[in-house]
Amino acid sequence: MADLSQIVKAYDVRGVVPDQWDEGLAELFGAAFVQVTGAGAIVVGHDMRPSSPGLSEAFARGATGRGADVTLIGLCSTDQLYFASGSMGLPGAMFTASHNPARYNGIKMCRAGASPVGQDTGLSEIRGLVEEWSAAGSAGPPASGAPEGSLSRQDTLTDYAAYLRTLVDLQAVRPLKVVVDAGNGMGGHTVPTVFEGLPVELDAMYFELDGSFPNHEANPLDPKNIVDLQARVREYGADLGLAFDGDADRCFVVDENGDPVSPSAITALVAARELAKSPGATVIHNCITSWSVPEVVRESGGVPVRTRVGHSFIKQEMAATGAIFGGEHSAHYYFRDFWNADTGMLAALHVLAALGGQSGPLSALVASYDRYASSGEINSTVQDQAASAAAVKAAYTGREGVTLDELDGLTVTAADWWFNLRPSNTEPLLRLNVEAREPSTVAEVRDTVLALIG
Repeated sequence: MADLSQIVKAYDVRGVVPDQWDEGLAELFGAAFVQVTGAGAIVVGHDMRPSSPGLSEAFARGATGRGADVTLIGLCSTDQLYFASGSMGLPGAMFTASHNPARYNGIKMCRAGASPVGQDTGLSEIRGLVEEWSAAGSAGPPASGAPEGSLSRQDTLTDYAAYLRTLVDLQAVRPLKVVVDAGNGMGGHTVPTVFEGLPVELDAMYFELDGSFPNHEANPLDPKNIVDLQARVREYGADLGLAFDGDADRCFVVDENGDPVSPSAITALVAARELAKSPGATVIHNCITSWSVPEVVRESGGVPVRTRVGHSFIKQEMAATGAIFGGEHSAHYYFRDFWNADTGMLAALHVLAALGGQSGPLSALVASYDRYASSGEINSTVQDQAASAAAVKAAYTGREGVTLDELDGLTVTAADWWFNLRPSNTEPLLRLNVEAREPSTVAEVRDTVLALIG
């Protein structure tokens, strides 16, 4: 019996192949997904990892065995899978381990209209069925009595690209020189088609699909993985650089100097553009984005709503409030016009449109959206997450001029600084983010909290 506690996470399935899971388990997941969602038809896609085609086809076998018709869309980005789910009105499954190393793979699942499947929205039930069937030791899921479903193949890349281009008008912008680092991930598959016909001179880096990631990890959140992009932007004299993660659902931006642009600044920029189209609308931001995000939302006539970190919370809040847009510090960007799903590609198109619609450099454009100093995320390994977090909370409880909230971890806010301390769900870590009006204050608060963590 497989130990699913190691691979079924809060929002997806993820683990080492074949050590922790394999095609046999993938088939069980496909059958369980259909049983839990009650789907008569589903759509399935996969990334460029060597194990992805076999795993996705095994999942499809399990699904057709439970009576569902399966459309395989083959190689795709995660947001391309969300497009297929939304446009076809079908539940979907994407085989990817995002930015994880080559030996990992996983499944991101959604209901029709790209609605998320997480622990509270079906994933725990799926896990329970897979555990039950795995323990029974059968060669596959038990027969359902339903007639076997059909299997078909469809390419959605052209339709995905065309749809994104209907959401952002780039025809009137000035020509731009853009470096894109796909990290040998799915951006190498999607960018050429999305950018086709745009006023963009594209310099492509690492567009060859290679799940062994020969150049660097496809995780632009780690500064060492954007060093090549930064150097190329400076060397090429580009207007900006874009870096996508492995499954190309997140996009990171560097300016004409090669300096990183914070995801909070991108969130504020895109929010202002979306609010120009929908005055008074709601914009979602998680509790770790900069103070600048709610400030810009209010200045643009919108209503900011703060939520927990994580795509399931963002998507739920967007659905509940009718929000037009949502952004996270991790460079996930969510759009009402994209079924409330996250798409880094659409955020990238907004940045191109904003930059190309005026004459100045990107550094000047984003300066008004990047108003504070920040620490970035600092991870501390601890013996006891709860005890370390409690020590920090005790140190600030009752302090004059300071407020505490526990929407997601511990957030402590003062007049000129704030910090958030969150436990990792998967590792013995506490994650600290600090922001302040002055860099010296960031350093002071950071050092104080790290000393309390021990």
